Amino acid sequence: MMVSTRRSFLALLAAASGRAASSEISCDVAILGGGVGGTAAALAALRLGMSVTLTETTDWVGGQLTSQGVPPDEHPWIESFGSTRLYREYRSKVRARYRRDYPLTAEARAHPALNPGNGSVSRLTHEPRVSLAVLESLLAPHLGGGRLTLLLEHHPVAADVDGDRVRAVRVRSRTSGAQKTIRAQYFLDATELGDLLAIAGVEHVVGAEAQRDTGEPHAPSQAQPDNHQAFTVCFAVSHHAGEDHSIDRPADYAFWRDYTPPLRPPWPGKLLAWPYSNPVTLEPRELFFDPTLQTRREGSLNLWLYRRIADKLNFLPGSYAGDICLVNWPQNDYLLGNLFGGSDGDALRHLEAAKQLSLSLLYWMQTAAPRPDGGAGWPGLRLRGDVMGTEDGLAKHPYVRESRRIRAEVTILEQHVGTEARMAETGLSREEVAAASYPDSVGVGSYRLDLHPSTGGDNYIDVSSLPFQIPLGALLPVRMENVLPAAKNLGVTHITNGCYRLHPVEWGIGEAAGALAAEAIRTRQSPRAIRADAGRLRDFQRSLESQGFELAWPRLTPR
Repeated sequence: MMVSTRRSFLALLAAASGRAASSEISCDVAILGGGVGGTAAALAALRLGMSVTLTETTDWVGGQLTSQGVPPDEHPWIESFGSTRLYREYRSKVRARYRRDYPLTAEARAHPALNPGNGSVSRLTHEPRVSLAVLESLLAPHLGGGRLTLLLEHHPVAADVDGDRVRAVRVRSRTSGAQKTIRAQYFLDATELGDLLAIAGVEHVVGAEAQRDTGEPHAPSQAQPDNHQAFTVCFAVSHHAGEDHSIDRPADYAFWRDYTPPLRPPWPGKLLAWPYSNPVTLEPRELFFDPTLQTRREGSLNLWLYRRIADKLNFLPGSYAGDICLVNWPQNDYLLGNLFGGSDGDALRHLEAAKQLSLSLLYWMQTAAPRPDGGAGWPGLRLRGDVMGTEDGLAKHPYVRESRRIRAEVTILEQHVGTEARMAETGLSREEVAAASYPDSVGVGSYRLDLHPSTGGDNYIDVSSLPFQIPLGALLPVRMENVLPAAKNLGVTHITNGCYRLHPVEWGIGEAAGALAAEAIRTRQSPRAIRADAGRLRDFQRSLESQGFELAWPRLTPR
């Protein structure tokens, strides 16, 4: 995957740790993957007194929020409820960091719901380095105190499995090639692709399940294990009128310039163009792009504003030469293959091709994209590798929407969370219907059932969903006793992954998994036993509530 030669403060602090230098590490909880879920899982286990080893394949913790570059996609009620207290603390610290360290205008500084980028996708669009700084500040005291061992630029390569338990996981450094063995009581898979599930032989599912197996209205008739949501190599750009920052023509530009996605129903034309399929209706829809326009245009989405992560008007004049926009659009969703399921060579080939797609999109925007004034190209668009922390200007890691998923004691189906499917299941009206209620809830979330075009040729699947719960049973593998999912790899389907994959939900999954591992160690009861015993389950849920988890929603309308 993509890494940088620049080392963060946390990387230097981790490198100074004596335990990290050892070839064998023992701890209470090992967490493989330092993305959104993995970081939250580590903080939960540390909060409850556990010793933790956390690995991360890049040199930045934070996953979607940092190394992948994607500002948080959140539900409309996030400022008030619908997340854990720790996630709200993270959000508050992002704003506090801007108020403390950045040259904000007086108006922006005083705004209680400061949105640094004023992007339309979120109430908190911001630069990846700010999330990195906040997450580092949350982890640093535990690292300094010796209860956290952090292995940046390490990935799991093998597992020592004894029956239904993992005894140890071997990880390899991406810089030196040296290997370390981690021994722990519990192992949490928070990798972006569910790598631990594969190397430890944990029963899991990949791609799309068959409708005959799930009954989901939007599932295909036959299982399609190679049909995954597109992944995206994101990048950041700023715009500087009157300047020319055009990159060299990418090697694969001609291919991507002429490429038309072979989707069902059809895509409206070439990928490198402003028309795309409306995610809900699948009818052709014209996107709009103008980096000089600060306002939305009636009836059209200005992509420049959509994931803008720095609005120069929030900062004192002269502080920012221009806005900064994060490019994670339909035009750089990669559809030609997957990051797992084939050989390592296949994954590397698809990753390189996805990088070429993103660079081709940038080059097309700089040189050939139609402008509202009738001209072509915006040469003033400048690739911001400094924002992403990389030399090639692209994100350190691809934005992954779909992972391997455990075969779980409870699998969340479209009939449990989709509005129309739930109405058909219950016979209730749209005004009355609610998502399935789980007595073993360990958290909540909300997002539309939003599936991007897939490598199996599906166009968007984007349908209304209901605010939902995260059941403990979806965190329990059907067989393995000391492995827990801590990211997008819980017991969901290809369809329901579409609403359980976003930032606050992944955070909640990871934080719940970290708390569950700590509870299992403290009580000497397996996670399965905690769920099976009503008294133990309720004690655990009370503990979660005392830590700031919300386990149920108030009455809300569908999304």
